[in-house]
Amino acid sequence: MRLLKGAIEEVQRFSEEVGLYGKRILLMFSGGKDSSLALYLLKSAGLDVSALTFFHRWSWRETLVWAMKFTKELGVEHYLVDITNGLLREATGRKGPVCINCKKVMLWNAKWFALNNGFDVLAKGDNANDKIIGALLDQCDDDIRLCSLPRIGIPIFRPLIKYTAEEVEALADEAGIKPYRMYEHARRRQWREGCPLQYIDREEIVTKELMDLAYKVNYEVSKIARKRRVRVSVRVPSFEVMCWDCDGGTLEEVRSIIGCFGGERNAPSGKAEE
Repeated sequence: MRLLKGAIEEVQRFSEEVGLYGKRILLMFSGGKDSSLALYLLKSAGLDVSALTFFHRWSWRETLVWAMKFTKELGVEHYLVDITNGLLREATGRKGPVCINCKKVMLWNAKWFALNNGFDVLAKGDNANDKIIGALLDQCDDDIRLCSLPRIGIPIFRPLIKYTAEEVEALADEAGIKPYRMYEHARRRQWREGCPLQYIDREEIVTKELMDLAYKVNYEVSKIARKRRVRVSVRVPSFEVMCWDCDGGTLEEVRSIIGCFGGERNAPSGKAEE
């Protein structure tokens, strides 16, 4: 527990230094490894932290159930907010994927939820691999772990921003944090799951029907992925199969699912990535 103990102590030291004790902190909590570790560290450091999870009609229900169980075990207050209507307004009629629009909806809602409910600080689970040169939160004058830019309107605390994805993985393993996996292909080799809407083809105009299709196809494919312990996702409407470590049998099963949704003719042979 040496690495984990050091991480908790670092959160405590930094929180004392910047005056976070006595403040109410609201952490944007997806139920993934990063946000789960961030929540664990803040709670273990003795900070007054609550969790905020956004969901919509295309969210994975299994990961939401796991997230609720995790916060209950930690003894953390957990708020759930449905952003379906806001996401529909922001995403439909634009080109896919919808992730950038979803993030805008979530950050805007998180800010106002925090301000309207008496929270002093908004927290996120960003790690060092998420740091983008020139991004707003990386332009802070002082330590980028706590950003108080006026444009944001509320201080944002990022306790993991100086840890790499590999270090986060090691810390989460040491803490025994094992989020529920849908066995998505994801956009990075590291476990970085999200929601099925990220698999809408780029340059495709987003519609509600296309969002429904992305969910339905990938939910069925996830059952095969979990059974075979490989990572698979399908882009729509092209029905391109993306897979880590797939064999021919897995690809054949996936193509049979695609056929049920009318994509058999357009389904490519898939790509098994190493």
